[in-house]
Amino acid sequence: MTVVLAPDSFKGSIAAAAAAAALAEGWRSVDPGTAIVPRPMADGGEGTLDAFAAAIPDATRVPVTVTGPHGRPLAASWLLLPPTDDAPRGTAVVELASTSGIELLGSALLPLDAHSLGFGQAIAAALDHGVSRLVLGIGSSASTDGGTGVLTALGARFTDAAGQAIPLGARGLDALVAADLTALRALPGGGALVLSDVTNPLLGAFGAAAVFGPQKGLGQSAVIRADAGLRRLAELLPADPDTPGAGAAGGVGFALRAWGARLVPGAAEVAGLIGLPEALAAASVVVTGEGSFDGQSAAGKAPTHVGALAAAAGVPVALVAGRITADADTSAFAHAVSLTELAGSADAALADPARWLRGAGARLAAGGSSPSV
Repeated sequence: MTVVLAPDSFKGSIAAAAAAAALAEGWRSVDPGTAIVPRPMADGGEGTLDAFAAAIPDATRVPVTVTGPHGRPLAASWLLLPPTDDAPRGTAVVELASTSGIELLGSALLPLDAHSLGFGQAIAAALDHGVSRLVLGIGSSASTDGGTGVLTALGARFTDAAGQAIPLGARGLDALVAADLTALRALPGGGALVLSDVTNPLLGAFGAAAVFGPQKGLGQSAVIRADAGLRRLAELLPADPDTPGAGAAGGVGFALRAWGARLVPGAAEVAGLIGLPEALAAASVVVTGEGSFDGQSAAGKAPTHVGALAAAAGVPVALVAGRITADADTSAFAHAVSLTELAGSADAALADPARWLRGAGARLAAGGSSPSV
């Protein structure tokens, strides 16, 4: 029997690779003879680097110090994938979550002043290394700066009416009148793929500020202010603000599209890059999951994509989630295990997710019954 473990991260709780390891430990406690193939998933957000590192032999973490979304130095890294025929100098995987992500701020959100400069600095470091291709995960952003921070780190200059550089963050967009892209660094020869799990446009009721701004601390008036700033930016950069995914990561998707990068659905691209379809071809069962499986999980989230791949391969699939909400459709899964139900409460599940993931792995190994946790 071969089990493929392909969970996404349990956001704010446990990374995808660690979740897969805990599931494996629980499964082996019941059935030690099972062959387990870890393929931790990601959709461009938190855990993207870990997913690639766990799935691709000889991937190397390259340390880099960047300016975090709070304006302080931050120790981070990007991932160098081995050379391939189409990327002879290797591929760099750079993750916004670990360089400019909202989790880096804790409870001290900076709705108008957080920025994406650090993500751009990590991209620049990868370019300095000489990589052939970029894979950029842009989930879990802390800011609504339209990607001005990213492009600034790559050589762009955004100025006010006096020709002075605008402040970083959404606040700086208030004064934006010009964008100079003449010193913007070139894409690597193999281009750049941008991984995102959302399809929102940059502007308007479904845009970056209106939909994602409140979770970053923007109140109603600040949402209107940030959307107006993004509109000014849209008039200056050579990209379509209505492109699906332009509103991802506070507008970073739009900025990277203006740079020439290609926006792609994160979960599908990660699955292909880490070899998940090939792993499923030899699988007896696949286990996937995420922190909260809800009514929105069908829209491009990793577990739904893993389930679709498994169905196409004729492989049964099980779901493990921190919580499974009442509006979630779990009909595609042979088993669905909620860590909240296993632990007795959401607080207990969050306090020790590895323990309850081990319990979920044991339960699934026992055929969906409930062995002792």
